[in-house]
Amino acid sequence: MTTESANTAAAAATAGFVVKSLTPAEWKAVTASIQALVEEATFDVSPDGISFRAMDPSHVALVDLFWPAGGFEKFDCTKSDKFTVRVEDFAKLIRRADSRDSIEISRQGSEMLALKIGSKREFELHLIESSQASTPLPKLSYNSKFTITEPAFDRVLNDVSVVSNHITIEAKKEKLTFSGKGDTGTAIVELERASQEVPELEVKDDSKATYSIEYLLKITKAAGSASDMINFEYSSKMPLRMAFKLGEKDEGRIHFYLAPRVQE
Repeated sequence: MTTESANTAAAAATAGFVVKSLTPAEWKAVTASIQALVEEATFDVSPDGISFRAMDPSHVALVDLFWPAGGFEKFDCTKSDKFTVRVEDFAKLIRRADSRDSIEISRQGSEMLALKIGSKREFELHLIESSQASTPLPKLSYNSKFTITEPAFDRVLNDVSVVSNHITIEAKKEKLTFSGKGDTGTAIVELERASQEVPELEVKDDSKATYSIEYLLKITKAAGSASDMINFEYSSKMPLRMAFKLGEKDEGRIHFYLAPRVQE
């Protein structure tokens, strides 16, 4: 064995982690959020927590995840590691867990990921080689920020989707207007600032941009289970950032960036 091979083998033997959550809710939200955009996922595990970032193949949406070590019941990781899985296969195992099952995920220098559900069910998942390139976060400034309840936003999307595949979001100081237009007609939904549906609305400059309803529905359905509230930030004709809190103590977060529709 060469020195290089020996060093690689030694590194593989010492690298590893064990993380445990008391319920599967967070993992189900994480896997659903990622699966909405990509087919494979490379998770980075460090003493600080678990992170993931990737863009969908069409370069319309980006997901950025951070789940800190403090959000877990148990988190043992002394040396940074990473693992890549097919998201569908990983999600299938996570979905085997009932609402009261704990989930323990571990890797000890092997090409297998160990997953323990509750106290009596154990699985192993083959890891794959990553084909993902590093994805930088977009550098953006936001003129409008608002918080909306997940049920209210889901209802808005479904209302507008009746007539259009795209939704225009217009933020003014006192209200939000969601609208869409198609061959069959138009739809307009207005929500007032400081209402039960929109507890927060901050507008430095009036903002207006149009986004894909298909992507917004997928994202909301996937990550909405993680949080009752969705935080939005955007500017006119600029990407939209959606933020979902992750975990009962809100330590973690899932961010989505969605490119605007460019209209001629």
